[in-house]
Amino acid sequence: MEIASAFRVMPSDDEEKPGACAVFPYDRDLVRRFREAFPRARWRAAEQHWFVPGTTAVQRLDVWVAQELQNLDRHADEKGRDAFAFEPLESPYLTIADDLRVRTPYSRTIVEALRSIPWAAWDPEERIWRVPFRSYEDLKARWEDIEEAARRNEPAARQKRREEQKAHVSEPSGRVQAERRRRRYPVPGDDLPPLGFPVSTDRWGIVVFEDIEGEPIQDAEVADLYPHMRTDQSGYVWARWRMPTLHEVYRTRPSRAEDDPELRAVRGWWWASREELRERARKLREVERMQRARYEARKASADV
Repeated sequence: MEIASAFRVMPSDDEEKPGACAVFPYDRDLVRRFREAFPRARWRAAEQHWFVPGTTAVQRLDVWVAQELQNLDRHADEKGRDAFAFEPLESPYLTIADDLRVRTPYSRTIVEALRSIPWAAWDPEERIWRVPFRSYEDLKARWEDIEEAARRNEPAARQKRREEQKAHVSEPSGRVQAERRRRRYPVPGDDLPPLGFPVSTDRWGIVVFEDIEGEPIQDAEVADLYPHMRTDQSGYVWARWRMPTLHEVYRTRPSRAEDDPELRAVRGWWWASREELRERARKLREVERMQRARYEARKASADV
């Protein structure tokens, strides 16, 4: 709950005794300052509010509340600066001035994360997100997701994914589909993936490996379907895979560190990142919705 919503000023319903009612969080110093500003105020226990008499009570209370909120915001900003000094965030996407300024490539994930942070606001002139220091802890809690989405949406990273997608599209689709139906994937015999856990692959995205065949792969023609086999085809064995369930994806912890690119290029599998897990979960939810819609349609036609 925002601090401002805890302060309320309401006109009194008592026509014979004009005044206003005030509600605010209990704090000894806050109550002391209130009593000093309104010495005629009285606490009404039955209604759980303060009553301030006078025809101008509403206006005077509004001025007092605005001043208190300004002081509370200043105190919260000071606490946020102290927290930042003790445990700072260091990132090329974050600059520090009189507030915290976030500049990243566009990402829906980033926009949703920053919109959920209290007092964060988009500056259209500077084209940055501005976050006051009072919201530093909220920003820090979401920063890992923000920074990962920013790296993924850098122009160079987006271009690389487009090129990889073009490479896959240019391959004979019938052959790729036939290979997919076999549910097999070449993995290094000396660096096997874990069984029963969702991991990422070059060709099929996130899958769950269920079995490893011990014999080395003899079919050299499959190497052009798997980028990680194109430089060296020796030492690979077949791993049998299936699609993960939505529950498996949800309970999988994302990788916090990126694997060595050279290791990925040879191994062909790696621990999935948060973005990869989210994308697989989104596609699995779409499949579930389509299956549910087909089931409802068949059920409706059967009832007719």
